[in-house]
Amino acid sequence: MDERFNRWLLPPLLALLFLLIVYQYVSPACPGAACPRRPPASAARRGGGPAEREEEEAAAAATVGAAEEEVAAAEVAAAGALPRLVAKFPFARGELCRRVQFDMRGRDVIVFLHIQKTGGTTFGRHLVRNIRLEQPCYCRAGQKKCACHRPGGDKDTWLFSRFSTGWSCGLHADWTELTSCVPAAMERRGCAGNRTLSQQELQPGSAALSHSRAGVTGTVEGC
Repeated sequence: MDERFNRWLLPPLLALLFLLIVYQYVSPACPGAACPRRPPASAARRGGGPAEREEEEAAAAATVGAAEEEVAAAEVAAAGALPRLVAKFPFARGELCRRVQFDMRGRDVIVFLHIQKTGGTTFGRHLVRNIRLEQPCYCRAGQKKCACHRPGGDKDTWLFSRFSTGWSCGLHADWTELTSCVPAAMERRGCAGNRTLSQQELQPGSAALSHSRAGVTGTVEGC
């Protein structure tokens, strides 16, 4: 008899416990400073007239407004305490908004300048995997390099980067090394006569970023 009674008593207890847990999560919560103050129990019992209700509403609105002003003042103070970042290498608007005409079917080649710790690896993968092209780059499973041929061809390439031609000009080659190495590297690959954007469209500016001085430029033989 006791076992049967316990068996019938257990489901209601579990259901009650579940309802209590759900109520704790679903019940509306209100931060103490932002909530309007409740009228005292004596006023609630009396009911009060319209004038008293208006006074209570005005007091509640004033309390909420004061809390919002305190939060805004705290945000302004925190923003003023943060140090202002000054651009070390400011670029002119003309450089940032420049439009470059790229002829993929012609002789143009994009030379990707990889600078360490700037997201170059992620961006380089996007160039060979996630761009919608007439003839997308062909990437084999398990290999880092992809074949990025021009539309309608299977030899000439339009991209000179780590993930297409490899480190043909050395590990993390800077702008100076690329300008002197890319033409010869493209000629070795049978792509002579191409117009590279690194030679005619890009300015050295801060591209090198003291790359060689930091000792991060190495040499890798082959592609």
